[in-house]
Amino acid sequence: MQLTRRDFLELAIVTGAYLSMDPVSALAKLRAEDLMSFKSLGNVTLVFTTDMHAHLKPLYFSEPVNLVPPKGLEGLPGYVAGRDFLRMYKIAPNTLEAYFDSCVNFPELARKFGKMGGGEHITWIIKSIVNERGRDKVLVLDGGDTWVTTAIGLFTDGKAVVDWMNYTGYDLMVGHWDFTLGKEKFLQRLKELKAEFISQNVVDADFGDLIFKPYSIREVGGVKLGIIGNSFPFTPIANPREFVEGWSFGVREEQMQKFVNELREKHKVDAVILLSHDGLPLDIALAKKVRGIDIIISGHTHDVTPRPYFVGNTMIVIAGSHGKYVGRLDLDIRNGKIRNYRFKLIPVASNLLPADKGAKELIEKWYKPYEKKLSEEIGVAEVLLYKRDTFFSTFDRLVGMAIADYFHGVDIVTSPGYRWGTTVLPGQKITVDDVYDFTAITYPNVYLMKRTGEQLKAVWEDVADNVFNPDPFYQQGGDMSRLYNVEYEIEIGAKQGQRIKRAWIKGKELDPKKEYTVAVYGGPTPPPETLLPDVKPIPVYDIVIDYIRKKRHIYVDPTPNVKVLDAKYVSPLEGFGKGMIRRKA
Repeated sequence: MQLTRRDFLELAIVTGAYLSMDPVSALAKLRAEDLMSFKSLGNVTLVFTTDMHAHLKPLYFSEPVNLVPPKGLEGLPGYVAGRDFLRMYKIAPNTLEAYFDSCVNFPELARKFGKMGGGEHITWIIKSIVNERGRDKVLVLDGGDTWVTTAIGLFTDGKAVVDWMNYTGYDLMVGHWDFTLGKEKFLQRLKELKAEFISQNVVDADFGDLIFKPYSIREVGGVKLGIIGNSFPFTPIANPREFVEGWSFGVREEQMQKFVNELREKHKVDAVILLSHDGLPLDIALAKKVRGIDIIISGHTHDVTPRPYFVGNTMIVIAGSHGKYVGRLDLDIRNGKIRNYRFKLIPVASNLLPADKGAKELIEKWYKPYEKKLSEEIGVAEVLLYKRDTFFSTFDRLVGMAIADYFHGVDIVTSPGYRWGTTVLPGQKITVDDVYDFTAITYPNVYLMKRTGEQLKAVWEDVADNVFNPDPFYQQGGDMSRLYNVEYEIEIGAKQGQRIKRAWIKGKELDPKKEYTVAVYGGPTPPPETLLPDVKPIPVYDIVIDYIRKKRHIYVDPTPNVKVLDAKYVSPLEGFGKGMIRRKA
C-alpha cells in the first residue's frame, strides 16, 4: 500500500486527526489513536465480532453491489448496498469508511487503504479495549461462522481459530458453519474452547432436550447481564443434515420468550442480550415478536450497521464479516435499565493498526506447515474476482468455467449462493490460498448428475422463495444459486413457484422434458440413482486451482446472467467503477 501525503489528509478527515507531521509519524498517530477513537461511557462494554469465516490473515473483501429485497422490505438494513448505502448513512465517497462499507470504487480504494482484518489486529483492538476499560467491565462475544471456510480452518479442523479465540479472550459464542466440522469434531472443539457456547434453539430431535446452555448470566461492571444464544436456525437445510444428525434447530421464538422472562423474573438481570446468528432481517422481525430483549447482536447476513437499528426499545447491531470490523457498544446500566449507550464499528484497517505480537506468532505457527502450498502463485486476475451479490459474482462464473472445462460437455454448473469468500483485485496474483478462501468447505466434491428442465426449474423456484419470501421467518439464508451456462429472468414479487419467468441453457430455452447434465457442488451428496456412472467426484478447489494454473491470466465476463424484471439490479461494472477491469500496459 502506498500512502501519499494527500492520502494522509484524507485519512485525517475520516478520523478527525490533525496531521501536522511527516507521513511516518502521522501513520503511527493514526494507528495509536484515531481509528480507535472512542469516548467511553457507562459501566459495561460489549465487544463483538461475527462471520470471520476463519480469516486469520488480512484480506480484501468488498461489500455487495446488490442486496435485492423481497417486496415490502425495501429500504431496511440488510437490503441496502452501494451508493444507496452511502447515502443512507451519510458516508462521504472515497473515504476509509466508504471503502469498508460499500463496493463503490472498491478496486481503487483497496490500493490506497490496503487490506482488512487479520487475527493479530483484531486481538490488538480487543486487548486495547480491555486494557482501557478493565476486564470486569468487558464482555467479548462472537456470532459464529468462525472456525471454517478457509484453508487454515479446513486443514486444522478449526483448531487454529479456536486457539486464537482462546488467546484473544472471547467469553461467549454461537455458531453455524462451525457445525460442518461434524458433531464429533465440533464437540471436541467446544471442549478446547475457553469461551462458553450458548444456543437456546438447538435441541434433541427425538426428545426436545436442550443440547447446549440456552443462556449465560454474567456479572459485568457491577450489573447482571443475561445473554441468550441463537445459532443459525436453518443449519440442517443450508448445510447437509448429516453434520448435525439427531439435533433439531429452528428460530424457537416462543421458547426464547420463555427464557427472556426467566432471566428477568427469576434471575433479575439488569439487561437481556441476544447473541444471534439469525441474520439481520430475521432479527428485526424477531424483535417484533419477542418482548423484553434490550440488545440483539446479529450475525449471518454479513451486514454492516454504522448506526444501531431500533425495533421499539430493542437495539440491533451487526459487525459485518471476514474480520473487517470489531463492534464496540458501551452501556450505562443502572437500576435495571439501560440509561445511555455509545456504539462504534472499529474498522480493522490492517495497514493502519498494530499487530498483537502473541497473536501474530500464534497464527504464523499454525500457517507454517502449509505456507509453501498456500502461497503458490497460480495466476493473475484480469478482472475483480468477488463473491457477494444476490444473484451473480465473477468468482462463481470462474468456478463455472473451471468445472465446465473439467467435465467437458456439461450443460449446467450450479452451486449455492454462499456469502463468504475473499476479493482478488485486478492485476493481483492469485494464490492457492485465495482459491481456498472461496471453496474450503468440508463437503467440497463436485458431482455429475442428470436432471430434467422441469426438475431444475422447481429447485430454482424453491431457492428463490427462500431468498425472496417477504416474511423473514421463511427465509433460510444465502443468496440465489449460482448458475453457469444458464441465463434467466426473474420477477421478485411474483407468487411462490412463479418467479422464474424464462430460462435459457447454452442459448436455448429451457425444455421442461429434456434431460440435462448438471455439475453440482456445495450441497448434500446427491442420491446414487441420479449420478452419472463411472464419474468420480472431485473437490471443487482442486478443479479451480488446476484451471487457473492452466489459463494463468484469468478474465471473467462481468456481465450478469440474470435479468431482474421488477427490482433495481446494478451491474458490477457500474457498482465497482472503472477499476474493476485491469488496465493493459
